[in-house]
Amino acid sequence: MAITVVTQNKKAYHDYFVVETVEAGMVLSGVEVKSLRAGRVNLKDSYARIKGEEVYLVNTHISPYERADGFAQTEPDRTRKLLLHKEEITRLIGKTRVKGYTIIPTRIYFKAGKAKVELALAKGKTFHDKREAIKKKDVEREMSKAMSARRGGKREKAG
Repeated sequence: MAITVVTQNKKAYHDYFVVETVEAGMVLSGVEVKSLRAGRVNLKDSYARIKGEEVYLVNTHISPYERADGFAQTEPDRTRKLLLHKEEITRLIGKTRVKGYTIIPTRIYFKAGKAKVELALAKGKTFHDKREAIKKKDVEREMSKAMSARRGGKREKAG
């Protein structure tokens, strides 16, 4: 099954500790699907909210499709319903009741022709955590550079 990624929320991994991810379908209009296929979507500052036994995607901006007439257009920042199994929703409700956990979208993609959103159960990082993550990335980058330089030097001597 081919997956075509439309957009990713790279800032989510910088601002949150991702505990687990869940795939959900999205209830969209036809012109919204066309805008998604054109890649005209923004996940910045978006999140999922649980109301009763339903899950909604809030603050996701899907730009209006240029070629559609005025009647077919929808509000770009409207709240969109997500499609999940009841067991998944009850599990998410239980996990979000724990203090500090939230549900954020990490990416939107097409899977077998259907628009899907990957939701992440996440806990917010503090400023200290973010600095620590940046330091760790820098150290890993330096180590990989050193290792590749070292390997490159050995190959030349052997040849």
